[in-house]
Amino acid sequence: MSKTPMSKAAAARIQSSTAKANGGVVPKNSFAAKAQANAAKNASSGTPANGPSKTGNPSGGGRGNNPSRK
Repeated sequence: MSKTPMSKAAAARIQSSTAKANGGVVPKNSFAAKAQANAAKNASSGTPANGPSKTGNPSGGGRGNNPSRK
């Protein structure tokens, strides 16, 4: 069994197939619903887009980093 994280594209295919089989409805707690939730969680995990610098350099001047707290 593969341990590859669920992608949004794969979850969308699963959800589409489930909806077609159930007259346009994706049942709560179905595999498709859980796949969609896992894909969303995988996409949002990690460092925020504008997170703190990991290089040790100060923030500012168009670097896209949050300013350091004083």
